[in-house]
Amino acid sequence: MLFLIQKEFKQIFRNRFLPRLILLFPIMIICVMPWAANMQIKNVNLAIVDFDKSSTTQKLAMKIAASSYFNIALQTTNTKEAYECIYQNDCDLILELPSNFEQSLNKENKANLGIYANSINSVKGVLGANYLSNIILDFVKVKQLNTLQNSAFFAFETNSIYRFNANLDYKIFMIPALMVMVLTLICGFLPAFNIVAEKEKGISEQINVTPISKLVFILSKLIPYWLIGLLVLSLCFLMAFVIYGLYPKGSFLLVYLFAFIYILVVAGMGIIISNYSNTMQQAMFVSYFFILILILLSGLFTSVKSMPDWAKFLTYLNPLRYFIESLRLIFLKASELSDLWLNLICLLAFAFVLNLWAIFSYKKRG
Repeated sequence: MLFLIQKEFKQIFRNRFLPRLILLFPIMIICVMPWAANMQIKNVNLAIVDFDKSSTTQKLAMKIAASSYFNIALQTTNTKEAYECIYQNDCDLILELPSNFEQSLNKENKANLGIYANSINSVKGVLGANYLSNIILDFVKVKQLNTLQNSAFFAFETNSIYRFNANLDYKIFMIPALMVMVLTLICGFLPAFNIVAEKEKGISEQINVTPISKLVFILSKLIPYWLIGLLVLSLCFLMAFVIYGLYPKGSFLLVYLFAFIYILVVAGMGIIISNYSNTMQQAMFVSYFFILILILLSGLFTSVKSMPDWAKFLTYLNPLRYFIESLRLIFLKASELSDLWLNLICLLAFAFVLNLWAIFSYKKRG
């Protein structure tokens, strides 16, 4: 087996493309993807229809403009102009302030206003409207407190504390999941392409006539990519710390334990694909088919809890779901093995079944 592992490493490093891919792929994913795959809603274009033109509405507009969430795209007293702005997709929200806004607020401590959202993008529409509502409520609360500061009025204030991600930074939520994607693509599908390439060159036929058992052959394919996967994961940790200041709140050993088993899962999956593929083209199409489904049903971009019931059921058959969930909990919540033992057992079951399938599906002739 030692000679076979040695052959695998020589084969990888003789290829000029593979070492560069193994090094550059995690760098690109960790450096670029957290900024691109970001569900935070910022730069919402807002139209303000101000019929009041009072000092209060002007201060409110200044407070909204000072927020990083909104760009004041239009300030007008013409409702049709604001609607035209939203029809042209130049505006995402309209804030309508009636003519008696300041007077009602001062005399009655309440005032009506209108918020209209362009909800073609429902996430942007709903979140933008919520951000705007919070800014307005905060503005009104401060104004009321300033008005009543000399009275015997006791005001109650509600403070929100966000646990595990205090700044609501979406990149911190995404980076652990992106590490899983890196391991999946490098350790899952490179072995598949490698074995199919050997088939096309006839190297597999030469190995088949030797007395090497199926188990030894499969292990010789798994071990190099298992070592490469742990190296790539360590590189991801280093970049996440240097660029984003992110490191696991929980145990590093627990992360590596999950990674150790997960790499066996995806490498076994890749070897199964290679066993049923005769050409590189077949292996690539089958790999893309599975990788798209696995990523979309993993919770990487969309929360599993928000999926319909049939999709939730399918996620139980997806090993990415268990590793992504575990890594996020270890990174952000410092979860321990006692919290994640069920996910670990599921990954162990996937590793056992898939690698057993890989061994039995390998057709050794000779």
